[in-house]
Amino acid sequence: MDMVSSDKFVEDYVANLSKTQISMSIPMWDCHILNLQTSDAESTLVVRIHHSLGDGTSLMSLLISCSDELPSFPVMKKPGSAGTGRFSTWFWRCWNLLFLTWNTLVDICMCVATTYLFKDTETPLKAPSGSVAFTSRRIVRRTFCLGDVKSVKNATNTTVNDVMLAITQAGLSRYLNRRYGKAKISDNGEWETNLPNTIRLTATLFINMRSSPGIYALEEMVKKKSKAEWGNKIGYVVFPFKIALKDNPLDYLKDAKATMDRKKATLEAKFRLFMAKLAAFPLTSMWFSNVAGPQDQISIFGNPVAFLAASVYGQPVSLTVHILSYVKKINVVLSVDDNIILNPYELCKDIEETLELTKNTIINIKGPIIN
Repeated sequence: MDMVSSDKFVEDYVANLSKTQISMSIPMWDCHILNLQTSDAESTLVVRIHHSLGDGTSLMSLLISCSDELPSFPVMKKPGSAGTGRFSTWFWRCWNLLFLTWNTLVDICMCVATTYLFKDTETPLKAPSGSVAFTSRRIVRRTFCLGDVKSVKNATNTTVNDVMLAITQAGLSRYLNRRYGKAKISDNGEWETNLPNTIRLTATLFINMRSSPGIYALEEMVKKKSKAEWGNKIGYVVFPFKIALKDNPLDYLKDAKATMDRKKATLEAKFRLFMAKLAAFPLTSMWFSNVAGPQDQISIFGNPVAFLAASVYGQPVSLTVHILSYVKKINVVLSVDDNIILNPYELCKDIEETLELTKNTIINIKGPIIN
């Protein structure tokens, strides 16, 4: 079997696996070893784990604890306080508290309104109902250079998460523009828009709610009163994507950073975590998750791990985007209902091209671009 056929075989195998459920009468996990060479690796290990056992952070900790040697992880930096004097520190703490309280009240009102009143626009990306949770999923991915993402991050004074949200937003805009009509390029080289004037498209964006948000070895996570708790310790916020074709790709990054900064200054995630225990997730158009993986290559029983790709099935949306970094690469993994999203490879390509455009845009710009 050639590598192209091998890649397709692995993809189809995982898609068929998503048609089945894990039995509750046995341990709620299983492993599948596909011993054939693909374009990425000599063989593929597919591990399926029921989400009740833990979230992405917990499962990542479990994975590295099975490796032959513990790798290093990105250090989670705490934001510094503005001002150095005692009065300045006191002032900024009071200001931040008032700002947090106001944002939380506004977001709680928007949370209720989004759940019961405001609905996303019916687009070619949106599932018709929550029954899509019972359909099979096709999981595809595209690998990017982490250095390219970091170069954009450093030049624009943003975060890796901001950059990935921005290029996802731009990729969705390109994809939808194509789905609404044949995408054409005008004489001056710009894309002609087929998009409706207003599109409301929101994502359920998951957030690690641990007091110590980094990833640790399993031994540390299972300790009593550990700040890096094992289990499902995730909240979520509703993140609005601005769907539009923009001439300057940095405009997507400005929007993503502004929205994400706003979401960081609120307790919306904790409130929605409480709401999720009372009812189902809101019917947004998509889910989005970002987990930092090991900075060093790991090996399991002497077998080096070439790549990591995480995803889910059983969600009430037709599109889920997982971002997972590993060594010098970053993977964008799409879990799609391919009866709704007919060509997920095009969406992967749109996201990839946007990153390239963004990187090229900042090459000749000196100094901070976004403050």
